[in-house]
Amino acid sequence: MEDWNTRRERIVKILSASEPVSLEDLCQELRIFDKRIILDDLHHIALTLKKKDSKLVMVPPTCQRCGFIFKGLKKPKMPSRCPKCKNERISSPLFQIK
Repeated sequence: MEDWNTRRERIVKILSASEPVSLEDLCQELRIFDKRIILDDLHHIALTLKKKDSKLVMVPPTCQRCGFIFKGLKKPKMPSRCPKCKNERISSPLFQIK
């Protein structure tokens, strides 16, 4: 049977029912391969959840060379390069709804 939920409703369902999920896993699960679409959806989901008693929690991305943690991100995003060592190998942020 076809699932008639919106993409954002499916994201909320995935993030509410599991351990933290990476951006790549969300893209794969939803069969959407433009990460910007998912990141935009996550931003809107976070704003919507502020009005409820749930919260979108993000484990920030980390530089895989020097260990720099991108703590100050205001909204979900995937940095392209480390500001400290300029490395482009950045771990994916993880998301969960609590």
